[in-house]
Amino acid sequence: MSLDDVASRTRIPIRHLQHIEREEWDALPATTYAVGFTRSYANAIGLDGAALARNLREHIGGPSMRAAAPEYYAQADPARVPPKSLVFAAIFLAILVAAYLVWRSTLDDGAGRAPPVEVPVTQAPPQQAAPHPAAPPPLAAAGQPVTLVATGDAWLRISEGPGGATIFMGTMAAGDRYQVPATAQHPVIHTGRPQNLHALVGATDLGPLLPTEQTIQNVSLKPEDLAARARAAPPAPAAPAPAAPAPPPVAPPQGQ
Repeated sequence: MSLDDVASRTRIPIRHLQHIEREEWDALPATTYAVGFTRSYANAIGLDGAALARNLREHIGGPSMRAAAPEYYAQADPARVPPKSLVFAAIFLAILVAAYLVWRSTLDDGAGRAPPVEVPVTQAPPQQAAPHPAAPPPLAAAGQPVTLVATGDAWLRISEGPGGATIFMGTMAAGDRYQVPATAQHPVIHTGRPQNLHALVGATDLGPLLPTEQTIQNVSLKPEDLAARARAAPPAPAAPAPAAPAPPPVAPPQGQ
């Protein structure tokens, strides 16, 4: 079986399969992707994918067992430690110097400070809160095709229900599209980069599965469930109203 056949069967890019054959684990996106790709590759060519994935995780992801070297500290020489009286005298002298500097700064500020200038205060007109955008009309999602569009690299696995058979597993790059088969009864997704996967129900873009990077599991890809999640998401905050213009500066009084 050629690499092209394996890539077609597992949906893993050929460059990742080449890195796995050359054991270039640092070239893969992360430990999770390296283990997942290796498991899929092994299963595709008839090997024990679970055992190879477990050995690989221990090889590249295990904690370091090297013990920290003990540190040794030299004991302080009592002859080099200054007496307590000298330490107290130095602290007292530092306090006196700091107090003198503070006193001098208050005198300088009082002598050079100009009388305050009264500036007329203009009351700003009351600001009207921007109206919240109207909620989108309910989407007739049942029966619509579901398409995932990648805006960045994202590994994902789609299965038939939690713990069910794998429908699709691989890495999607920016611009890639994948349509969930219409024969899937309860498709769910597992991915670590939901912010890079937009869900389309029919021709309607519901936005990313989640706005931030975090691992999600068993999230339903049924069209009605995706539409319900989009309606339940909080609306974006309204833009604040523009602030009132500042009053013109007042010229200081002329010297006598």
